[in-house]
Amino acid sequence: MNRNKMNHTIANWRLNWRTKPFVTYGFLIIIVLMFLIMTIDGGSENPQTLVKYGAKFNLSIVSGDWWRLITPAFLHIGSTHLIMNALIIYFLGMQIEKIIGHFRYFLLLLFSDLLGNATSFAFSSAISAGASTAIFGLFASTLVLAKLYPYQRGIQDLSKNYFVLILINVVFGLFSGSVDNAGHIGGLVGGYLAMYAVSTVNASNNPKQKRLKFGALYLVILIVFIIIGYFGNRSYYFF
Repeated sequence: MNRNKMNHTIANWRLNWRTKPFVTYGFLIIIVLMFLIMTIDGGSENPQTLVKYGAKFNLSIVSGDWWRLITPAFLHIGSTHLIMNALIIYFLGMQIEKIIGHFRYFLLLLFSDLLGNATSFAFSSAISAGASTAIFGLFASTLVLAKLYPYQRGIQDLSKNYFVLILINVVFGLFSGSVDNAGHIGGLVGGYLAMYAVSTVNASNNPKQKRLKFGALYLVILIVFIIIGYFGNRSYYFF
């Protein structure tokens, strides 16, 4: 009886581990905590506070703070910014995490964020923060999922809906001076390439050779943008 009960408990634990969006929950907890900390320590809209806690600031990156190519995703500028991004991460993130699994979903967020901030580093001098780089990567990943699951109606509908949202956001960004368009586009590209690189679902549509090709392309783009950002900003700040 005890053994059966133990086996049942282990089975439930494994089921919860597979189905619960732990990475999404963890991400949301961190961004809310960071928002509260910044609000207490100078305000989340204060440029000095943003830089202090890890916003993308080109001068600091050139000086050696390379971790700033990742940390901006955990910071948000004002409550509206936080709420909007948190809602998207909650609803879309849970769906994608369930499809591709916790670890690959974590990599998708990381690689989208990294390339988004590297693109911003290369082509924008503004201080920037927010999970938008990772969110645009999630948007782009739905386009890849539609190709990996060509006969899944739910995934096809999801992809169509977010394709429209991508267009709306890109067009809106072109007419808004407060939006980091470079970061958004970099996140899109990063999410698209990363989804192919990390996903093992439906291997017949995404074989290992194809995954390696997209992974290599991602790496080349990332290195090129970091080099552009480094020498462009280095010459601007130090010469």
